[in-house]
Amino acid sequence: MTFAPVIPSGGYAGWTFLKRTMATQQAALAATPEQTRDTAYFREKIATVTSAEQLVNDRRLLKVALGAFGLEDDLNNKFFIRKVLEDGTLKDGALALRLADSRYRDFSAAFGFGNFATPNTQLSDFADKTLAAYAQRKFETAVGQQNDTMRLALNAEREVAGLARKTSSEDTKWFTIMGSKPLRQVFQTVLGLPSSFASIDIDQQLSILKDKAASAFGDDSVSQFSDPGKLDKLLRTYLTRSDATTTTAGAQNSLVLQLLQAGSFGASRLR
Repeated sequence: MTFAPVIPSGGYAGWTFLKRTMATQQAALAATPEQTRDTAYFREKIATVTSAEQLVNDRRLLKVALGAFGLEDDLNNKFFIRKVLEDGTLKDGALALRLADSRYRDFSAAFGFGNFATPNTQLSDFADKTLAAYAQRKFETAVGQQNDTMRLALNAEREVAGLARKTSSEDTKWFTIMGSKPLRQVFQTVLGLPSSFASIDIDQQLSILKDKAASAFGDDSVSQFSDPGKLDKLLRTYLTRSDATTTTAGAQNSLVLQLLQAGSFGASRLR
C-alpha cells in the first residue's frame, strides 16, 4: 500500500484543507506496512545502540535516524555521518558546526554520541521523540511528491517556529535561514527576492532580509514568528505568491505552445 496525501488544490485553499485533514492523513501514513515496520524496529532496537559506529552499521535504524532530520539522502554516506555523530557539537572544530546546513548540528546533538559518555539513545523518551519527528518528515516528503510548495510550507511552519523561540542572536537566526535551502526559498518568495539573491555578499543578504522583513511584517527579527499570527501571514504570503507564479508560468507556457502550433500550421499551409 502506497500512501498518497489528498491535496485538492494549490495555494492557500489547498493548505487550509491539508491542515484541517492532517491528523487523519498522518494516521493513514502511520498505518502503512513500511511505516509500521520501521517504527517497530526502531523502538525495539535503538536503546541497544551506544555508539555512532553501531548506528551507521544498522541501515534500518540509520534510515529512521536520518529521516527524522530530513537527511535521508545521506543514507549511503556512512563515513561522513559517523564523523558528524562522533564529533558531537560541544568541541571547537566539530564537523557538524562547520557545515552550513544546521540539520547536521541538530542531528548530532540529538543523539549525543560525541557530547556525553552516555548517549541520548539511552533516555526513556528518545525513541518517542525521534519517531514523532520521523513521522512528520515522512508526511512532508509524501506531500512534496504531490505538491512541493506545500512541503516547503510544512517545513517552514515547523522550522521557523522552532528557530524563533531559540535564544541565539537575530543575526544567527537569519544566517540559519540563509543556510537552509528550503527556508531560503520560502523567505525569498515571500520577500520578493530573485534566486540570484544568494550570490551576493552574505552580510548584504542579511541587511536586505532584515529590511524586507521589517517592511513586510513590521519587525526585522526572526523571533517575531513565534507569534502564530505572524507565522500564518508568512505561510499565507508564500503559498499565495507561489501559486500565482505557477499559474503565470503555466499561462506563459500555454501561450508559447499555441504560437508554436500556429507557426507549424502556417508553415504546412505554405508547402
